[in-house]
Amino acid sequence: MEKPYSPACDNNKGPILEVLKQYITTDNRKLLEIGTGTGQHAVFLAAEFPFIDWVTSDRAINHSGIKQWLTEAQVNNVKGPVEFEIGKDEFPKNSFDLVFTANTFHIMHWKECKSLMKMLGHRLREGAQVFIYGPFNYQGQFTSKSNEEFDRSLKARDPLSGIRAFEDVDTCMKKNGFAFCNDHPMPANNRILVYTRLEFVK
Repeated sequence: MEKPYSPACDNNKGPILEVLKQYITTDNRKLLEIGTGTGQHAVFLAAEFPFIDWVTSDRAINHSGIKQWLTEAQVNNVKGPVEFEIGKDEFPKNSFDLVFTANTFHIMHWKECKSLMKMLGHRLREGAQVFIYGPFNYQGQFTSKSNEEFDRSLKARDPLSGIRAFEDVDTCMKKNGFAFCNDHPMPANNRILVYTRLEFVK
């Protein structure tokens, strides 16, 4: 199997790193990457945070490609991949300080997005941080013509996929016990949404 490659990962890895550097500290110990994809983000970003165990996860169909990237890069603190498909698998076991997911919300169905956010609320401890990278709509509007065209192409392949509304994501994250921290503009009309887990109240 030829090693998978995403040009977008190469283009956005630097800007993503600059945002993560604002939040990740040596007090953090373990990060879960949901929807690792090719593995490019994992090997690049994890190398910049050697004090963190960076745990990769994705559907089983993507594991072979991820393993190729991990084997070639030999970054000591990258773990996995763990099999994790929303709606099928249990949330990966372990206590995670951080969760990072890139370009997953517009691929998953909204029901799956909500399931993931509910899982995060149940499994993350107080103070844990979540980073969600990808395109989002605001006040019912696309932020660019290219995002509108991208959304159209997504829906042509799967009518239940598509660019999500920031307001919907924000409401669901807050409902599941998170506080909104920041919304970072990124290249190519993407964003990074940052949330922190509040104190758990039964």
